Amino acid sequence: MPRRRSWCELRVSSPVGIPVSKILLAYSGVYGQTRKICERIQGELTSRGDQVDVVPLVDPGIDLSRYDAIVIGASIRHGKHNPAVLDFIRANLSVLEAKPSGFFSVSLVARKPAKNTPETNPYVRAFMAKLPWKPRLVGVFAGILDYTKYGFIDRNAIRFIMRLTKGPTDVSKTVEFTNWDDVHAFAGKVADLATGRMS
Repeated sequence: MPRRRSWCELRVSSPVGIPVSKILLAYSGVYGQTRKICERIQGELTSRGDQVDVVPLVDPGIDLSRYDAIVIGASIRHGKHNPAVLDFIRANLSVLEAKPSGFFSVSLVARKPAKNTPETNPYVRAFMAKLPWKPRLVGVFAGILDYTKYGFIDRNAIRFIMRLTKGPTDVSKTVEFTNWDDVHAFAGKVADLATGRMS
């Protein structure tokens, strides 16, 4: 009688024999940079042979049970993550705790070297302190400053903050602060997370 194969043995493999992971990148953003970061991570992972879906966090059709690993990306607006992010985590806490999972935050304050890690970013520290979930992987990325996309109130509020923090104030220019090398490195950690190489 043939030996029953384990779940790990039954996982799909890429042409080079590396197990294929099915990974969800669920994002919450406003101006598109968080989605762009997810898509860059998706590109890195699919080039390794993984199957990756990039989906808005508010999509009611998300079935978390289908994935080997789940990563949530969320941007900061007016000093806070969207309340829907915390609602999503609370509603899916049991699945997030049972599967390899991660979180990353996107903010303009992360452009500063002293505030670009989970340990030093004030928004991430405050958010993690109230989370019932402890993701195995946490990342922080700087966002993009694009005055052309902001409404009147946001544009002037952000320009005022930039003036106080010695950031760009020219409303005719767009400045991308995202460090894509850091995103590449994070994608590698997501791959390790999905395959169980990350503790």
